Amino acid sequence: MRDGINPTVPPSGTGCKECLKTGGWWVHLRRCAQCGHVGCCDTSPSRHATAHFHATRHPVICSFEPGEEWFFDYRDETVFPGPHLAAPRAHPADQPVPGPEGAVPDDWMDHIHQ
Repeated sequence: MRDGINPTVPPSGTGCKECLKTGGWWVHLRRCAQCGHVGCCDTSPSRHATAHFHATRHPVICSFEPGEEWFFDYRDETVFPGPHLAAPRAHPADQPVPGPEGAVPDDWMDHIHQ
């Protein structure tokens, strides 16, 4: 198993920790495979998952989207299959994307990173 992955740590919640704290919103969610921090993807306005990597140097994230099981290593920018992590593996299937409900502006596509 690669370093930077702790399969016993649960996720920090069901949404981006920082966006929920500040009233922000996200497009997709990513989970730190080392500490469980859930942050928003790089398409999202605030890019909290990548900011978490830069702040902590925790190198591996995985998708926190239902049905997606890929991992990504920031060090060499590789996508790879990874181990099963502590549940839950993804945000609730009924949670809207983008989310969270009520925080996403009507013109959200004008605010994302391409």
